Amino acid sequence: MSYAAKPGCPMCGIVATSMHAPSNSPRSPTFPVGSIQPELLWRDDNFTAYREKASPVSSKGHIIIAFNLHVPSIYTLSSTDLPLLVNIRALAVRLLTSLLPPSSPAATPSASSAPLRPNPSFQIGFTTLFTDTKIPVKDHLHAHAYIGPADLMGWWRSKAYGPLSWYSIDDLIAEIRESVTNNRVKSGYENRPLAPIDMVPHAGARAGTADGVETTEAGLANPDADLEDGQGTPSTLTPRTATTLSPQHLIPSIRV
Repeated sequence: MSYAAKPGCPMCGIVATSMHAPSNSPRSPTFPVGSIQPELLWRDDNFTAYREKASPVSSKGHIIIAFNLHVPSIYTLSSTDLPLLVNIRALAVRLLTSLLPPSSPAATPSASSAPLRPNPSFQIGFTTLFTDTKIPVKDHLHAHAYIGPADLMGWWRSKAYGPLSWYSIDDLIAEIRESVTNNRVKSGYENRPLAPIDMVPHAGARAGTADGVETTEAGLANPDADLEDGQGTPSTLTPRTATTLSPQHLIPSIRV
């Protein structure tokens, strides 16, 4: 299935705009005081990450990681895409860690290597049932990562990030793995020991029959990209979406 860029999609516009920036740039851009333009933090063959500045849910930092492909929802994902989800989680941890004050214990160099158990104040996941009214993108899959507490959220937006709509990426990874493997130890819970399956980024991503025939379907990852769990240096962006439309044909802002 093709997930080409969609005319008028704000996320596709941001992805297209990021194609014209140097790889992994700008990491620490200089913006005019009061600027609400998306602050590009990371881009690679699969994702574009930016800091939400116009309507963050937290004063400590709110990052959005968008698929470069115009993927409509989490329900499009399959077990083959587990490495992508693990990559999003690790990348989010690394970027959120970079936003912490230098005096914070979690802001040490060792923390920047994306530990499996991030700072408990880090919230990483997807909004599902309710849409964030300040970031009204419904059909281009993107993850939210913010540092709690969500002191800028407000009552109405809290529905999108509340228990009825928020889907933690840890829960999503664990549930997909449990649906395709015989491992029944979910990851992502503080009151459980580190699940061994969580140490293997690709665990559960491949499928096959008892006679050794592999039945794994093609995933969403760019076949020419190497996933490095958010820890490596991104390669030059060559997404399969934004090349179909030029930036001027898209809306480069998600403001309403």
